Amino acid sequence: MDGAAQNGEQLRQGLVEVSAAYEGSSSDIARGRELARDFLARVQAAYGLPVSDRAMDVVQLVVSELLTNACKYAPGPSVVDLRLTGGGVEVTVWDSDPMLPVAEAADPGRVGRHGLEIVMAVCQSFEVHREAVGKRTTAEVLLADDPPREAVGHHR
Repeated sequence: MDGAAQNGEQLRQGLVEVSAAYEGSSSDIARGRELARDFLARVQAAYGLPVSDRAMDVVQLVVSELLTNACKYAPGPSVVDLRLTGGGVEVTVWDSDPMLPVAEAADPGRVGRHGLEIVMAVCQSFEVHREAVGKRTTAEVLLADDPPREAVGHHR
């Protein structure tokens, strides 16, 4: 199997989303970035929504960091969901480890373990919820660099 056990996109009641299940190997990280890139390209082409270059890069970065954490710390499979929101894309990664991640205090001398700090800095919102099995980490990235306030559709 090539790492993605399932991959589907759907439009229902205005909802645009894509999901992919992964086995938990490090090669899943590149596949997750590709999923994000392809999803955003389809959002632009099929739905005419603007996606800034920054948003394209940030969504791929967020998917990469969250999948990296899943591969490093959670045994077994993970699932990536990308969902179009009012003015952004919601990135959700489920993994089997129930331990909630904690961002470490900033330390420029520390090598590695900055992924969660980075995700929290570049996203509009970030949250983690424990599930019956594992946890679900969700971050939202705005599609436009400077969207109109009413397009954001979310409260700070």
